[in-house]
Amino acid sequence: MQGHCGGINSTIFSTQPLLNLFLILSYADSLSSAKATLDCIFDDVSLNDLVSFARSQVDYILGNNPKGMSYMVGFGSNFPRKVHHRGVLIVSIKQDKPLVTCQGGLDVWFNSQSPNPNDLEGAIVGGSDQSNNYDDSWSNF
Repeated sequence: MQGHCGGINSTIFSTQPLLNLFLILSYADSLSSAKATLDCIFDDVSLNDLVSFARSQVDYILGNNPKGMSYMVGFGSNFPRKVHHRGVLIVSIKQDKPLVTCQGGLDVWFNSQSPNPNDLEGAIVGGSDQSNNYDDSWSNF
């Protein structure tokens, strides 16, 4: 989607997905209230078009994509296991009493090949690149 639609540069749709969903659904509500469409360079965009596009983006995030991977931690059976976040990288103090320093967390946990000791359920990772590749590693942030 390129060009301008309703005064918004639609190239942001491909670079800021969560903001996009908010904007798209906000536009959909406004269009519905006004019983109108967006007058775009290439075509008119209706309420149904916007809602359908937003739904397709949510479906993609939740696993309807070429990798069959949910980009939301804990959703489905195939989701990111190595999320870059201190809270998931380091084992709970209830399980491992010694204080973990920043460098200790980096040396012991960040460089580990094991899955996260904790899951950050509901977190959404950055997702795939333009070729639908996603590197499930702690260094991918």
